[in-house]
Amino acid sequence: MVNPEVELEVKLDAKLEVKNLRFRYNGFELLASLGVKKGEILTLLGPNGSGKTTMLKCIYGILKPKAPCVYLDGEDIHSMSLKDRAKKIGYVPQIHHPSFPYTVLEFVVMGRASQIQVFDSPSEEDYKMAMNALKLVGIVDLADKPYTQISGGQLQLALVARALVQNPEVILFDEPTAHLDFKNKIKISNIIRKITLSKKTATILTLHDPNLAGMYSDKIVLIKGGRIYSAGKPEKVLNGKVLSDVYEMKVRVVDVDSFKLIIPDQTY
Repeated sequence: MVNPEVELEVKLDAKLEVKNLRFRYNGFELLASLGVKKGEILTLLGPNGSGKTTMLKCIYGILKPKAPCVYLDGEDIHSMSLKDRAKKIGYVPQIHHPSFPYTVLEFVVMGRASQIQVFDSPSEEDYKMAMNALKLVGIVDLADKPYTQISGGQLQLALVARALVQNPEVILFDEPTAHLDFKNKIKISNIIRKITLSKKTATILTLHDPNLAGMYSDKIVLIKGGRIYSAGKPEKVLNGKVLSDVYEMKVRVVDVDSFKLIIPDQTY
C-alpha cells in the first residue's frame, strides 16, 4: 500500500525545493515534496503511469499546479517569465522529433535563445559555447551534420548539449536513456554525472531501470500511484521488499562488490 506520508526531507540548503505539489488530471492525483541540492542527482523511479514525467513537467512548468510549490533558491519558479526560467532551468525531453534539417551545431546554439536579445543573432561566443558543449558530450565531430540524419543516441546527446549551453542551475532529464543501447545508456549516464559534478547543477531525472538509478543517483524517490512510496539514498530505497511492493513483482537485491544488483525473481 502506498504510504502518503513518505517524502524526501527538504533542507534549507536545497537548490530546488518542491513543497506540497498537488496536481490532478483525468482522475489521477499527484502529491509530492522533495528537494535537491547543487552537485546532486535525484532520480524519480517507478512503474509506467506512476507520475514521474508528470512530476517533472510540473517542476518545469509545462504543467501548472494551482498553488505555488516549486522554488529555486526560495523563488517561485512558476512566477518567472519563460525567458527567465529558461536561463535557470534546462529541460531534456524523452522524445524529440526533428522537423527541420538544422546542423547539429545550429540546433545546439538554439539553447542560447534565452540569453539573446530579441532580433539579435547568436554571437561568436554563443557558437563557441555550443562547440564546447558538443565536445563535453562527445559529438563535436557531428557539428556540421544535419541533426535529422543522426542516430537516436546522438540526438539525445545533442539535446543534452543544447540544455548545457543555457548554463542552467538546474537540469531536468525525462528518461534520458530511453531507446538507447547498453553502451549509450552508460555513456549518457556518465555524462549526466560528469555535468552535475563539474557544473554543480541540481539534477533531476526520471528512469525506469533501478540498476541505473542505483549506480548514478545520490537520492532516489520511488513513486507509485502519484505518491512518494520511499525516498532517500540508494542503499535505503533499493531493497527487495520496497521494490517488490512498488513494481508488484518479486525482485531480489544482490550485493556485487559495493553495488546492489536488482534481479527479477524468475518464479514470478
